[in-house]
Parts: sequence; C-alpha cells; structure tokens
Amino acid sequence: MSVRAAAVGRGGGHGHAVVIGSGPAGLTAAGALAGFMDRVTVIERDPAAHGPFRRRGVPQARHTHTLTAAAQHGLDELFPGIARDLTAAGAVRLRMPEDLLVLGPAGPLPRSGGGPALLSAGRDLIDAVLRDRVRADPKVTFLQEHEVVSLEPGRHDTVEGVWVRARDHSAAQGFGPRRPIPADFVVDASGRTSRAPRWLAGIGYQPPWETAFATRTTYASTVYAPPVGHVADWSALLLTGAPGDPRQGMLHPVEGGRWSVTLSAADGAPPPAGHAELLRAAAALCHPLLHEVIHAATPLGPVYGCRRPEHRWRHYEKLRRWPDRFLVVGDAFVTLDPAHGHGMTSAVESALVLGRLLAAHGTTAGLSHRLRRALAQQLAPAWAGGTRPGRRPPRPSVRTRRPSCPIASDGSNEPSEPAT
Repeated sequence: MSVRAAAVGRGGGHGHAVVIGSGPAGLTAAGALAGFMDRVTVIERDPAAHGPFRRRGVPQARHTHTLTAAAQHGLDELFPGIARDLTAAGAVRLRMPEDLLVLGPAGPLPRSGGGPALLSAGRDLIDAVLRDRVRADPKVTFLQEHEVVSLEPGRHDTVEGVWVRARDHSAAQGFGPRRPIPADFVVDASGRTSRAPRWLAGIGYQPPWETAFATRTTYASTVYAPPVGHVADWSALLLTGAPGDPRQGMLHPVEGGRWSVTLSAADGAPPPAGHAELLRAAAALCHPLLHEVIHAATPLGPVYGCRRPEHRWRHYEKLRRWPDRFLVVGDAFVTLDPAHGHGMTSAVESALVLGRLLAAHGTTAGLSHRLRRALAQQLAPAWAGGTRPGRRPPRPSVRTRRPSCPIASDGSNEPSEPAT
C-alpha cells in the first residue's frame, strides 16, 4: 500500500498544512501531506507557471540530473504512475550498465548484466511533472510570488502558521505588507538558503549549530544538439578521474533529443568559462571520446559554472527545545555536494518518512521530535557518502556564506535565492 493510500485511509480532520518552497523537497512533502491533511498550501517566491521553466531560485538546474531507481520507486509510491508521466514528457530511460559507457584510465568498464534504470532529464522538466501532479490534487493550492518572513508561535511550544508578504513591484522594497496564514503544520523546504534559523530565533528558540565545510569540486555544464547522423552503441558517457587527476566528464541524453554535458574537477580548478575552454578541458580528460563527440555537436546555450559547493548540516535533530508542528526538510536541513547525486533521492525518501510517520501517528501533534530524528537517520548515509573517507569531521560552524553558483560564461552571476 502506498504512503498516500495508507494516510487517506485514516480519514480527514487534520487541518491545514503549509509547505515553503516548490522544489522536489517541497513538492514531494506536499504530496505526502495531501494524503493526510485536509488542505495543503505551497508557498513559492517565484512564479510557478505550468510547464518546464527555470526559476531564479534553482541555479543548480543547469547541471546534469538523473533520477535514481530509488527516487523513481519513491516517487511512484507518492504519485502512482509518475514515471510514465516523466517519460511521456521526454525523460530518457537509461538501462544500467548497458546504455552507459564508463571510460577510465585503464579503458572501458564491462557493460554486461542488468541493473537498475535511471531517468535522465533536465531539472526543469522533472520539476514541471512533479508540480503538475501536485497541482492535480484538489487539496493543494499554490501561493506564488510570496515570501515567508516569520513563523507564528502558538501555545505550549507549537507553530500555528506563518507570516508572508507578496511581491509588489510598485512598493518601495518590492513587497506588500505582511499577513498571517494560519496552519496546523508547517514544513520548510526552501533550500540551502533557508531562513529557518532566523525564524526560530525570532520566536525565542535556539538556532541549530551547523557542521559546514566547502568542497573543492567545481562544475561546468551546457547542452548540445548531437551531430547529424550520430550513431553509437551507448546513450550516456562517464569519463572518470584517476589518482592525481580528479577531473571527470559526463554526457547524458535529455528531453528533446539533446545532450547535457557536465565537466567537474575535485581540485578547486576554476570551471571552464565558455565553449572553447570547455572543449580544451574535455580534451584533457582520460579519454578523447567526450571531446570528439561534443566537438562535432552544436552548442544550444552558454556554459554555466559552479564554484565552491558546500556540505552543510543544520543539526535540528540535536535541539532539545523545538516548536511542535514545524519541520525542516531537504537542503534546508542537510545540503550535499551535488557531485554525488543524492539531492532528489534524499528529498523523495524524506517525504516517504514524513508520510509514513504521519499515517502511523494519526495526528500532527507531538510528532516533530520523532520526525527530526527519523529524517536525520535517513540523511546520514548520504552525508557520510558525500564526505571524504578518513577525513576528520570538521568543527561545527555557523558560516552563512552562499556558494556562488552558477556563473554564466560572460562572468555574470544570477541572483542567489532560496533553492530547493
């Protein structure tokens, strides 16, 4: 039985939930909540039009994305049949390892034997399909171009809603006056620039201490049209690094018959700043194949780079005093280096944890402690896998510096807003 079916079977009467942010973490949380609550409101700072589009708050959308088998299974539990929706919208199914050619310094890896299939697509398309499925639920309402500015505290250490303000281009600061939105449960899924520590401090709670450290991985990504007449016995490429050479390259097919190409380096080297530099960087990889195929391909947009991605764990699970009926999920809780591809899988698995605990507990009251601990346990393996083996854990930090991502090939930065 799916999470939604189990929750719906317990009946209604659970009130109104607010979800802050409409990335994968927010949309999957809204999907889990819609099976339990009477109403769900998703609050989003950006416009949330129908169809694939790029939100300013998601700079990482420009880089290569795949949905793992675990993410697909979890999404199908939350939204039955969504894998079919994704493939119908253009997502490409990659059989592993048959469709992926992995080239290392010692040559190609074996490609025999069946494994789990990945879905490869642009982040904008994945978000659009998820958003459409959430929108299709009559319990869910989207409140676009609104910003949450604070939490509304309730009696006995609870949260009873949020205060928001709407974008107003005629106003001096670009926003209208504050107004309250009452809620019986609030989920912050606003991403790596979450203001939850500030909101908690504003209502008398201790902000969490953080474990945070920068990685040295940098990225450069762009999209190509394959060469006319291109034929190969592979659909995707991965060129691995080697001891002393931490550079990698990948090519994945995405919707519209295009290729998404990402080059990365784990030594802090600046990412290529344009197509000429990207080609030179591809030529320096362990095998010439990626350079050969993209040299003959047609660029369909600029090269976007990302410097200084960061691991950050806000230790909400360690706080002894916490307002009930408030939860933080996704990158707002634990931010992982995107090199390891855990982000969307972790978001889906967190939503499953939320849905299952709500269904088992039967009420939103008195559940926040269990939810925080359960989410921390679910996120711990991805955190451990994303850190360097044998590295001494960094000292707790409260740094608030934002990663400068992305950087367009003309050197300009896009605005960095809450991303999910």
